[in-house]
This record gives sequence, structure tokens and C-alpha cells, in this order.
Amino acid sequence: MGYKAQDHQWQFIDQEGTFRLEDPHLSTYLYFPLVNEVGMKSAVTPLLKGAINFDHDTFLTEPLCVEDLHNTRSARNFWVYVEGFGPWSVTGNSAAQIAERFSEEGEKVSLEAGMLWHAVKRTNAQLGLQARITNFVPASADRVELMRVSVTNTGSQPCTLTPTAAVPIYGRSADNLRDHRHVTSLLHRIHCNRQGVIVQPTMSFDERGHRLNETSYIVLGCDDQGDSPEGFFPVVDEYIGEGGTLDWPLAIVENQPPFYRAGDRVDGREALGGLRFRALELSPGETRSWFLIMAISEDDQPLQELVNKYGSKEHFEDWLGSTKKAWKAKLDILQVEMGDPDFNRWIRWVSVQPILRRIFGNSFLPYHDYGRGGRGWRDLWQDVLPQLLTEPENVVDVLFNNFLAVRIDGSNANIIGSRPGEFKTDRNQIPRVWMDHGVWPLQAVKLYIDQTGDLGFLLRETPYFKDYLVHRAEKEDDQWKPADGTQLKTAGGSVYQGSVLEHLLVQHLSAFFNVGEHNILRLENGDWNDGFDMAAERGESVAFTAYYASNLGHLGTLVRTLRSLGLDEVSLCEELMILLDRIKTPVDYGSWMDKRERLEDYLTSVEYTVSGTRVEIPLEELAADLEAKSEHLRGHLRSQEWIEDEDGYGWFNGYYDNQGQRLEGTHPQGTRMTLTGQVFPVMGGIATDHQVQEIVQAVNHYLADPQVGGIRLNTDFGEYGMNVGRAFGFAYGHKENGAMFSHMAVMYANALYQRGLVEEGYHILDGIYQQSVDFSTSRIYPGIPEYFNNEGRGMYPYLTGSASWYLLTLVSEVFGVRGRLGDLVLKPRLLKAQFDRKGEAHLDTVFASRKLHLSYQNPHLLDYNQYKIVEITRNGERLDFQQLDENGVLISRSAIEALSPDRPQTIFVKLGVSD
Repeated sequence: MGYKAQDHQWQFIDQEGTFRLEDPHLSTYLYFPLVNEVGMKSAVTPLLKGAINFDHDTFLTEPLCVEDLHNTRSARNFWVYVEGFGPWSVTGNSAAQIAERFSEEGEKVSLEAGMLWHAVKRTNAQLGLQARITNFVPASADRVELMRVSVTNTGSQPCTLTPTAAVPIYGRSADNLRDHRHVTSLLHRIHCNRQGVIVQPTMSFDERGHRLNETSYIVLGCDDQGDSPEGFFPVVDEYIGEGGTLDWPLAIVENQPPFYRAGDRVDGREALGGLRFRALELSPGETRSWFLIMAISEDDQPLQELVNKYGSKEHFEDWLGSTKKAWKAKLDILQVEMGDPDFNRWIRWVSVQPILRRIFGNSFLPYHDYGRGGRGWRDLWQDVLPQLLTEPENVVDVLFNNFLAVRIDGSNANIIGSRPGEFKTDRNQIPRVWMDHGVWPLQAVKLYIDQTGDLGFLLRETPYFKDYLVHRAEKEDDQWKPADGTQLKTAGGSVYQGSVLEHLLVQHLSAFFNVGEHNILRLENGDWNDGFDMAAERGESVAFTAYYASNLGHLGTLVRTLRSLGLDEVSLCEELMILLDRIKTPVDYGSWMDKRERLEDYLTSVEYTVSGTRVEIPLEELAADLEAKSEHLRGHLRSQEWIEDEDGYGWFNGYYDNQGQRLEGTHPQGTRMTLTGQVFPVMGGIATDHQVQEIVQAVNHYLADPQVGGIRLNTDFGEYGMNVGRAFGFAYGHKENGAMFSHMAVMYANALYQRGLVEEGYHILDGIYQQSVDFSTSRIYPGIPEYFNNEGRGMYPYLTGSASWYLLTLVSEVFGVRGRLGDLVLKPRLLKAQFDRKGEAHLDTVFASRKLHLSYQNPHLLDYNQYKIVEITRNGERLDFQQLDENGVLISRSAIEALSPDRPQTIFVKLGVSD
């Protein structure tokens, strides 16, 4: 038997999170992201496969999904023809190497990767050659990926090598992968420059309207002596030869001389960045290197400038070093030191994930939820959570711009553009409304206000989104035209602007009245579980009714807090008074039909425009209205939705299906339960303390998976669930149908911490960590995947909201570091096992623009509920604090702002015996 992937486990090799893995090529589906802030996006596998692109319409190499990783079409290949032996692919992409991959005599391969660079070492004992290939996207303003290939003679005799780089250049939109694939190759204009191959299509092919193309797709190269290629293979079919393939091209196998020279041009062919370098003799122990620059350019930057900037050993090393430093600077803002050193390094990879999703969206890594680019509405608000913990002042405009997507009917645009505040109407021309979209903005805004004390943010005014969809996308405005723009106008034709508070009210009030026959908020086209998408008529979401109930209470509290600004009232649009019924004309909250009728009155009043008239509402009356709605929902959920089965377990029903039937509880095909239905009643305080205890027991009984591990998203319903959604068409244990879905599991842990169930919350967080780092099962690099499938494999790594929620929970609940209207609260919930041997646990974060190194000192190794904060010092001097409760204290913002902003401030927090 040959080497098996399960024989190896990746290992961290430094404090920065750099890791090493032996035989990575023997694990399927592994890939690694490379990216920079200007949006150059790459994925690279241990065999150097993976797409390079800028956006959906700009792919340098062929677009792919995870199943395409099995072929060599997207490989960055590099060959050396060895005199007396034949061709050897230093990346492992030759037919001969593939055939021998699992043999005892197969090549030895190891991988090292860090923030965010990737290096593979391949050793061929028979040849006496060793190659090391390093790839990264530099932290620069250029859309480039850099690649260095170094080959060392490990044998005892000199050898003669002929090196050739071979990178297939796709050079067009992902739409053309099947749609007009050949036709779009006819647009290619391929130029052989002294430094490499440049492909500039004549136009961007789009039958709705072809556009002149100004984008070039480039593969440049030079050797370590600074010499350019001596010739080129710029055309795929000529390079592979009749009957040849990319993993056995005749141009390489027969060591043919290059077909083209600098200055040559070819039109209308599939292109290849085929760069032939001069042959050389490699002495024993000698190493030679070649440098590739794979670029996407939309300007007239001279190619020699790219070569001068990146194409040498010195420049490559300089850019690699500066890129490592740039990522280190980002990640050093938030870091932890706890009892498990591997956890400390693993969390750095979790910290990079929200940044990756902000740049990649959900579309440009091999596992992707949708392929046309961008992020979803929830992503906008959840990916920003870690930034709000560390640099809220730098993301306030991001938060503010996001409100431009909110419609006056409480729904929102679902397509997020590439520029701040840019939104479009719907995806794939399918108008949809996810009923949970209204809850996420308030969570982010509340966190921002608590971190900064900036209550005035609620009063900033911004327009509403306007398009042809009205009545929460159930009707169309036949008066609206694209020329009218995407901003809501008044009856007089001017753009209407409302405060951030008003936008939040619109989202929550419209949802409150939008109920089904069980007086629960309608599911519409789905909620957080996108797979619950087939119950738009009669479906209802108990889970997110609980979240809205909690949010309405938070809104009431925020409204009352505005009095600290010297306000007694707030200005709101006149039409909103229809939904603020407790102020003017009350609605019977017990009647779902009365509530729907009131919502229809409101939606009709804002169908085309708004009046533009503003009404001054007393803060006390507004807060009372919101709190009345919150209390109604809380009581209604507790009385109607609590389930107790014949085995004595209790939990909340989470949904009603499209036949109006309760989804959860005892069923002929077995007990039905969802995790989502429990998370938000627990998190939002709807569940009583006793009910929370019962929920934990029920979750552990029905949803815990003793074989794979973790908490499943739901039990096996045993049928397709056409009255609920596509999720139940998925195989059970996969994706939204019963997988260990990291996102909801982390939110469950967060909810448990909030309710004081610290050990239970820790068990969930630690379980996700342990599952993720068990490479023999998870088969992923460090980080959190979207979910774990039935076999425990981590699926959809890197791009998941789980990472943001994990960091939020770690900082605000485990370390207990959070803001409260601008002041700093410390309320640690660290267990004994999380401290190091000295009884210390450290967190680096930022608060009030000060870099803080918080050091919890637990010299007696007390466990949670045994300790409290007894002393806080800096430089040996005590910091004043206010005791909030048994475990929590508050430090005034002014005390933090008195610290120097020029260097990190170490604050020691001593934990002593609790009374």
C-alpha cells in the first residue's frame, strides 16, 4: 500500500499559524485561498490547480467548481525535460506521475502554508531532483499572482534541464465556460511579448450587448538570472499536439523547440501561457529558479514594469515578506493566548475568514453557494462583526451605506454591488424576500453603538432603495422605470431620506404585522435556512419571530437611550404611524387577520412614493409601542409554541409548513426537531431559565451526533418536504438538511453563554474546533467550514459566517470583553481548562482606538463561578472600575481614552475567590 492521507496530520510550525502537511496531494478537494485587497482572487491546490480571477466576468484561468479539481485544465504547470529521462512536471501534473501517485515509489510531497502564501515541495528520488513552488498574491495595487519555481539537483551527477511554464489562459467571463466557449476563443488576440504571453480579447461577448474589451490576461516570466523566455507555446491545441493532453503534451514529451518568438501574434485560438526558458545544466547541490507573473490588467502599464517590480529573487522575497507582514498586521489586532497553543494559532485562521468572504464573496472558491459573485444580505452584516469588535470607527461608513438597500416596505435589495452602497434588485431575475433579513442590521448597529457610544448614528439620514418590486416583492410597480433611479422619492419628486432608526423601525414593524394564520411571522421565501424556500404561502418562522421579538425590545431600549442626547422626540415618516398602532389606532395583536390588514394599509400607502411629511414622535411613546410588540410576541411564543413529547423532552417548534402544519414534534416518521428553532428563543430571552435547561437536554438527545460529532441542524424528517423547501431534498446529514452546520452551532453556543450555561457553550465551541483540526476526518486546512457532512468532512471551507460568530462569541462571551454604550465591560466566562499552566489567558483587541493586551490572572486556577474580578492594574497602578454584578465590571470610556494610543496597553485583570 502507498501513502494515505490519514497517515498524516497538518502541524503548526510557528506562532503565526504557518502549518505543514505531508502528502497533501493524497487528500481530495484541498484548496487554499490567495487574495489581496484590490480583489485579485486565486485558489491553489497541492497540485497547483485552481482559478485565478478578478470577478465573474474576468477569469485569467478557467472557472471551476470543486469537482473540477480532478482535472488538469486549471493547473499552473511547470515542466522540466530531463536529458536521458524525459518530462517531469514539478507540480505533479503529468500522466506518468498521476499513474504512480499511490505507489510506494511515488514522489514525496509536502506543503507549507501561511498568511496568505502557499508552498509545495516535491521530491523525485529516481531523478535526484527536488522542486519547491511558492505562490502568493502580493499586498499591492496590482492584480497579480506570483509564482516561484525552484529546482535543486539532489543527486550526485549533473543533469541537463529544459524548463517550460504552461498556464492555460481562459481570458473571459465565467458565463462562457459552456455558453459560446469556442466562439469567445475567436475573440482572442494572443501576443508573444519578450517577457511572456498576453491575451486581449477584442470584446466581451454578451448577446444583450457586446462591449469593447480593454482587459488583458497575462503570463510573464523570467529566470533567476533575469533572462526572459527564449520562445513560446501560446496555443493550446498546438502545444498538446494531435492526440495529446495537457498532462502529456507532445511539445514537452518530444522536447520540441518553441513554436513562436517575441513579436509573434495568433488570433482566435484557445490560449496558453507557454513559456520556454533556455536549457541549462544543473550541478549536484545547485538550485535554479524561475518566476512567473500571472496578471489581469485593465490599463496600459508596460509589461516590463511588472517584470521589474516582481520578476527577480530579491523582488519576489521582498513582496513575499511585505505580504506576510501586511496579513500579520491585520490579524495581530485580535489574537488570543490560552491553554492550548494550537487553538491560539488556529483562531488566527478563523480571524482571516471574514476578510476572505468580504473579498471573495460566496462565489470564487471551488466550493461556492452561487457562482456569479458577491455576498448575500446577511453576509454584509455578519462579516463586519469582528471589525466592529476591533475597529468600529473604520467600518461606520460601511454600516451606514448598507442601509441604502432597505426598501420602505421592509424588504431589501438582494444583490450587493462591488462599490460601497451599490445594490441591485434581485438574483437571476427571481424576486425574493427572506423574512430574517430585517434582524441582522440591528445586531450590527447595536454592537457598533455599544463599542463606541455613538448614539447619534441612529439619527443619520439616508435614502431608501426603490425598484419595480413593492408589497415585499409580491407586487410590481408598473409606474417605475430604471431611468427613475433606485432611490425612493416623495410625491413631489424629491429623494426621501429617513434616519437609520427609521430604517430599522421599517424592517421590524413591517415584519411584526406580516403574520400567518398562527400569528407567527411569515416565512415568505425563506429565513436563515435558505433551504426552507417552498412555503411562501402558509409557512411561518417561529425561530425568527423569536429574534424579532428580542430585537423589538432592544429597539425600545435604544429609543429611550436617545434621551441622553437631550432629545424628547424623534422625527419619522408620516406613513410609519400606521404601524405604530399603540400611539394612534391600536390593533388587536391576538388577531392575525387584523395585523395583516394593518400591514396592507401601510404597504399600499408607500406603494409608489411617500408623502415626505414627517411626524414628531415622543421617545417614550415610541419605546412603549415597540416594547408592547416585543412582549406580545414573547408571551405568544411561550404559550403556543412550546412542545413536550411523550418521552418528557421539551423544546420550541421552529416552523409551520406550506400546509399550515406545525413542523416539529412527534410525527409518524419519528420526532422532528430543528436547532434553529431553539437558538433564537434561547438567545433572545424568550425561553425561561427552566425551558433553556429542557432545550439543552432535548438538543443533546435528538440532535447530538455521537458518531460524526457536533449538533445536527435537524432530525431526519424522512421525506422530501415539498411543503417546506429544497433542504429536505438533500441527502440527510448534508448542507441544510441535518448537517453539523457550523454557523447555527456557533450561534447556539453564543446563546448558551448568554444564558449562563458556560460549560455547555464551551462544549459546542470546543467540539467545532476539535472537528475542524482533526484532518484525518475533516480533510480541511485550519479554519471553520460551513458544515461537516455525514462522514465528518469539512465542507465549503473559508467562506462562512461561522467564523464571525465564533470570534464574536470568543471575545464578548468567553473573554467577556464588550462595550456598553461606549464604556468597556469585562465579564469573563473562561473555564479552568482554558487558562494556561500559570493560570493566565490573554486577549489582544482594540477599544476606544486603543490597542489593549488584556491579561486575565487566575493564580489559584479557579473555575468559572468560583472567581470574580478583584483588581485591575496597568503599570502597577490600579484602574478604577464599577462592579456590575458578581462577575462583571465596567471601566469608563474616559479611563481607556486616557491611555496612550501610540503603543499597546497591557491591562492585568486579577481573578479572585467569588463571595
